Amino acid sequence: MSPRPVPRKRVLTEAESLQDERVQRILATVDSIPEGRVASYGQVAEEAGLPRAARFVGSVLRRFVANRGVPWHRVLGSDGSIRVVGGTARDQAMLLRAEGVTVRNGRVRMAEVGWQPDEE
Repeated sequence: MSPRPVPRKRVLTEAESLQDERVQRILATVDSIPEGRVASYGQVAEEAGLPRAARFVGSVLRRFVANRGVPWHRVLGSDGSIRVVGGTARDQAMLLRAEGVTVRNGRVRMAEVGWQPDEE
């Protein structure tokens, strides 16, 4: 008897993925980070009701923020570091500076500009 083939996971199209409630919650959470404030990938996941899904937040932002007006640049590593590379990292630093956020050596002081949703 031969082994049963493992079914392949179907990759969702962009339109299908945008209908995913988890994606919508992440995008809405990122959109609610005020100008001049930043949040970590993990914080965005928690606020979206998706604990321990920081990597999923990163994949959603990589896939869906282009030309959508979502302030992706306000999401950083938990230590305040810019986690993208190349020209995009420079763009992120430039966008943050334009909002009055100090970026030094690819890092932001989360204690100074970290988003606290309860304070809004």
